[in-house]
Amino acid sequence: METLLFLFPQFNYLAPKEEAYFKMLGPDDLQTPKMKDNSNSQHKDKERKSRLSLFLTKSGSHENVSPHKSTNTTSSNISAEAALKWSDSFEELLKHSDGVQTFSRFLRTEFSEENIEFWLACEEYKSIDSETKLVSKAKYIYTIYIESEAPKEINIDYPTKMAIQENITQPTKSLFDVAQIKVYNLMKNDCYPRFLNSDIYLHLTKKKGPGATMFRRRSRSCVFNERGEATTEYSAWE
Repeated sequence: METLLFLFPQFNYLAPKEEAYFKMLGPDDLQTPKMKDNSNSQHKDKERKSRLSLFLTKSGSHENVSPHKSTNTTSSNISAEAALKWSDSFEELLKHSDGVQTFSRFLRTEFSEENIEFWLACEEYKSIDSETKLVSKAKYIYTIYIESEAPKEINIDYPTKMAIQENITQPTKSLFDVAQIKVYNLMKNDCYPRFLNSDIYLHLTKKKGPGATMFRRRSRSCVFNERGEATTEYSAWE
């Protein structure tokens, strides 16, 4: 069955970590999310989130888009021509694994990498066909990105958050669609324009061959008039 994820096969990396997360959570933590109304449950909830935060830090998930360090992309491996294509549109950027990794690196400088990670997790979620795995993945996404004070809580409105919580026990593939769209629009309209003007991106796009440049400049040359006097003329060149 075709899904959007199949356009980006390089992003199928979240599953291995998901199993590790749930091993740390334990069986009691995988129950249906409920509103905490006593100090004991709140204490346990904080302990669980502390364990998750510690695991996320040790796992290096805030340092790499992919957990496989051997596949990390460095700026030296990205050509200026390839990087320039990412400025065509945000959609074009997301089509390239190098673009996603570079954009993620930029988001880390703004402490907002949870946005692209959540979006990628939703893409993987929509590709799941097993009902059992769908439920497990839904609870994983809710625990890591949605619930209040989650380790990587995304910034979405309260009604959207409550709608997800109310349907978490019987999740459909569209469970996170509204939240995903909100995060996508945030990245596209707010983060993406700043990314295109960031040092990270400009450093890549300025890697041109000898004598080439991205911008139009004014050159100065000397010419001689009919009386043999030297004058200066300006012309635009690339």
